[in-house]
Amino acid sequence: FMMDWLQLFFLHPVSLYQGAAFPFALLFNYLCIMDSFSTHARHLFLLAGGGVLAVTTMGSFAVLVFVPALCTVVLIHSLGPQDVHRLTFLFQMSWQTLCHLGLHYTEYYLQEAPSTRFYVTLSSLMLLTQRVTSLSLDIREGKVAAAAAGDVRNKSSLSERLWKALPYFSYLLFFPVLLGGPLCSFQRFQARVQGPSSLYPRHSFWALTWRGLQILGLECLKVVVRREVSAGAGLTDCRQLQCVYVMWSTAGLFKLTYYSHWLLDDSLLYAAGFGSEFGQSPGEEGYIPDADVWTLETTHRIALFTRKWNQSTARWLRRLIFQRGRTWPLLQTFVFSAWWHGLHPGQVFGFLCWAVMVEADYLVHTFANVFIRSWPMRVLYRILTWAHTQLIIAYVMLAVEARGFSSLWLLWNSYNSVFPTGYCILLFFLAKRKHKFN
Repeated sequence: FMMDWLQLFFLHPVSLYQGAAFPFALLFNYLCIMDSFSTHARHLFLLAGGGVLAVTTMGSFAVLVFVPALCTVVLIHSLGPQDVHRLTFLFQMSWQTLCHLGLHYTEYYLQEAPSTRFYVTLSSLMLLTQRVTSLSLDIREGKVAAAAAGDVRNKSSLSERLWKALPYFSYLLFFPVLLGGPLCSFQRFQARVQGPSSLYPRHSFWALTWRGLQILGLECLKVVVRREVSAGAGLTDCRQLQCVYVMWSTAGLFKLTYYSHWLLDDSLLYAAGFGSEFGQSPGEEGYIPDADVWTLETTHRIALFTRKWNQSTARWLRRLIFQRGRTWPLLQTFVFSAWWHGLHPGQVFGFLCWAVMVEADYLVHTFANVFIRSWPMRVLYRILTWAHTQLIIAYVMLAVEARGFSSLWLLWNSYNSVFPTGYCILLFFLAKRKHKFN
C-alpha cells in the first residue's frame, strides 16, 4: 500500500499543469508592466485562467470548487462584517468535509482507487478554504471593506452587482494559486491587480532562473533517493534498526517532493507579479514562501520545524485557530489541521502525535537551556536533538501520508515508535518537574 501511495504521490500531474500555466503568468505580468490592462480586465484574465485551469485539471469535479466560491461571494454580499466569518467558515468546512467523506467512502467502503482528478480537486478545495477564511477574517477585522449588505436589496443593475463581486471571484479562483502556492492575502492581491508592476524583466528573469535551478537540483536528488527507496525493503519486510533507515529515507523522499512543489508554486506566483512588495500594510507580515529548506533540514527544534513547514499554512492556522483558542490552543490547532486534511486515521494519529511532540519539545529545550552549560555538551546536545527531530518528523510524516490503518499499524509496530515514545516519557516527567518548580 505504501509503495502504491508513493507512486500516486510522485506521479501527480499538478506540477505539469503548474508548469503549463507559466506562460500565462508571465503574459499577465508583462501586460501589467505595459499598462495595457484595466483593473476589470486584469480580474477577468485571472478569473478566466483559473476557470480554464480548473476544468482542464479537474474535469467535471471542478464544480466542487466553483460552487463554494460562488456561495462565499453571495454570503459576503449578504452578511454584515461580524457574521460573515462564522457562516462562511461553517459552510466552507462543511462542504470540504462532505467531499472528503466521499473520498473515504470510495477508498474504505468501496475499496476502489479514486480518480486522480478528484485528488486534485480536494487539494484545490483545501487551498480555497484558506483564501475564503482569510478573506472573511480580514472583513471581520476591518482590514478589507465589507460589501454592503444593502447592495443586494438596492436598485443597482445586475451588471453593477457582478462588477462589484468580480474582485472576490477573481481572488478565490485566480490561476496562480488554484492548484498550489503560498496563501496570498486579499489586500496583497488587490494591490497587485490595481497597481503597476515593479518587477523589472532582468530581475524577474534571474530570480526565476535561480528558482528553476533549485527545482532541478531537488528533482535530481529525488530521483536518486527514489531509486534507493524502491530498491530497499519496506516497512512490511524490514528488520529492527533497518526500519529506521526505511522510515528516514521514505520521509526524505516526501520532503524533497514537497520542497520541489512549493518552489514551483512560488515561482508561478512570482512570475505573475505577486511579489513581497505588493499590498503589505503596516501591521501585516510580509510575503514568505512555503519552502525554507535550510531551516527545515538544520533545525534541532520540532517547534521551529513546525512553524517553518509550509509557512503560509502554518501562519494561517496560527491566525485562524491558535490565536483564538482559549484552552489548549496548540491541541486545537492540530485537531483542526487533521480535520482540514481529511480526518484519515493516519492523519488523526499523526497530527495528534505532532502536537504532543511540539509540547514536549518546548519542555526539553527549556530544561536543557538551564542545565547544559558547557560548550562541548551544547554541541553534542544540538547534534543529538537534530537527529531526534528529523526522526520524529519522519515518523509523523509517514503516519500522515500513509493515512490508512494497515500502514499505520506497520509503522506503530516498528522500531521507529521508540522516538516519539521517548519524547512522551520526557514530557510526562518534565511536566511534573515544571509543576514543582512553579
